[in-house]
Amino acid sequence: MNILSKSNIFLCFAILCIATGCKKEVGPLTDNIPATPIIVSNAIAFRPEPTVGLSRAGAGTILITLSIPANSQRSFKSITKVAAATTFTQIQSTGTTGFYNTAAIPASGKTVNFTTTLAEYTSKTGQAVQAINTELTRRFYFEVQLDDNSLIITVPVRVLMLD
Repeated sequence: MNILSKSNIFLCFAILCIATGCKKEVGPLTDNIPATPIIVSNAIAFRPEPTVGLSRAGAGTILITLSIPANSQRSFKSITKVAAATTFTQIQSTGTTGFYNTAAIPASGKTVNFTTTLAEYTSKTGQAVQAINTELTRRFYFEVQLDDNSLIITVPVRVLMLD
């Protein structure tokens, strides 16, 4: 065997090892995208997460509208947990305390609204009111239950103080 054919054999072996040695692993750091997408339909921007606007005028209402695409076979059953936090840790916990809401929020259909006020946010989080054109310091995280009893944790939702 000459040197050229030994190189070819080694090259073929290396390609075979690379091609068969890789497999997609699913683990705790993998993005698990749900079969039913949940979107924030009243988002005014994506920073990179969906961002809703908040005006201090009036009651200072924070409204987050979660939607399922119209062509989906699924619909909402409830919002089971809401967390106002800086990370996913709280919403992913199995605990029953420390959540923004104390009871599940019933829902049906393809759209559900979560409503709170700036005063309630400040009271529950202890976070001061932000300046104009800044985001609230904590994002909202939701765990929703669909009509087939599956649970989905949505992307975090930012709140931007508009005025």
